[in-house]
Amino acid sequence: MRTIIIANGLLPDPAAHRRLLRADDRVIAVDGGAAHAQAMGILPHEVIGDMDSLPAELRATLEAAGTRFHAYPADKDETDLELALLRAVELGAAEVLILGALGGRLDQTLANLFLLAHPALAGVDVRLVEGAQAAFLIRQQALIEGQPGDTVSLIPLGGDARGVTAEGLRWPLHGETLRLGATRGISNVLLQAQARVTVEEGVLLCVVAKQICK
Repeated sequence: MRTIIIANGLLPDPAAHRRLLRADDRVIAVDGGAAHAQAMGILPHEVIGDMDSLPAELRATLEAAGTRFHAYPADKDETDLELALLRAVELGAAEVLILGALGGRLDQTLANLFLLAHPALAGVDVRLVEGAQAAFLIRQQALIEGQPGDTVSLIPLGGDARGVTAEGLRWPLHGETLRLGATRGISNVLLQAQARVTVEEGVLLCVVAKQICK
């Protein structure tokens, strides 16, 4: 099962993100992210959060349509997005696509990216998508798919990433170390439709930016 989580960050082009959804996706809106769902023409199955950014009239409309609400107090240890991710895991999601989680407050953007490393998400394919960009973690190995010319950045999280091998990129890696705080893994380029990355020790944040055709 794939779950779509619509957060309350920036979502400048709702129609473009709408095309990413499939008919059998389960949709969870994060608090005010329900307004993004409405702009996309989507009825979320569930809304999770402290409801501080959800207009009362929109909540009433969604409740009447059958959307399930999970309300939490404002004073809590988790962000609303973290709660939504844990709910997706509880529901058995094998894939999670997160929309509207980037932009706006820098602290929220960083926290949302670091949520990819949450222990509960190990074994789940979780990706943050923002326009032509997607971010996900590589814990051991990953297949990167796209088009030749797409930008691929490999950024170590939580410490150095050792034994990194990258094939199918303009600048390949052969069992090398990408050090935390250094920028060696930034702005590589996809040479073909697929590239493969493996990591012996550590975790990589992979950001893929598609070419914008004009």
